[in-house]
Amino acid sequence: MIRIGINKVIRILISSDFLLQSGWGLIGPIFAIFITQQIQGGSLVAVGFIAATFWLTKSIVQPFIAYYLDRRPGERDDFSVLVKGMYVANLVPLGYFFSDQIWQIFLLEIIRGLAMACVVPTWAAIFTRHINKEWQAFSWSIHSTSVGFAIGFAAAFGGVLASVLGFKIVFVLVTLFGLIASSLLLFIRSQIFPRGPIAHPMPPREKTF
Repeated sequence: MIRIGINKVIRILISSDFLLQSGWGLIGPIFAIFITQQIQGGSLVAVGFIAATFWLTKSIVQPFIAYYLDRRPGERDDFSVLVKGMYVANLVPLGYFFSDQIWQIFLLEIIRGLAMACVVPTWAAIFTRHINKEWQAFSWSIHSTSVGFAIGFAAAFGGVLASVLGFKIVFVLVTLFGLIASSLLLFIRSQIFPRGPIAHPMPPREKTF
């Protein structure tokens, strides 16, 4: 009998990202329509710059956060930054709920970019450290597959939900999915903050002088 080597930490990280992507996937097909129809000053040009604002903010800040965390031993800081960043990022859709000006959307995307700059490297670092030896490719494939299903199904239903229930209900659902995803990470806290002696301690990080 083949035993699949996916431990609790990896399962929780994959499940959390599945919920996160399921929520944000609902916004994908409707966000441009929301900006152009519901926001004062919204246009297709603005939609492009809004997307650029998120990606540029995240891309510029992310390496600095990752470098800082890599210089600190252990996973406590990584886990703390991951959870806090997840909660902040997933409150952003509530900001969309109350927004009616284009500058508000730009501000929210900057906040989301900063939050996701905290989430992405810390999630990947913890995943990489806890992945079972000789199950690396399979574990990453399960993550990629789950994210693909999440985004695919969410994209299909996002437009339907928005047309039936309205944009604001969708934003509430995105936040709800995201907060559940964030809270799910707390179930691996005991693996990140062990109470007793560590059976298989992680090797110390190499320092450069």
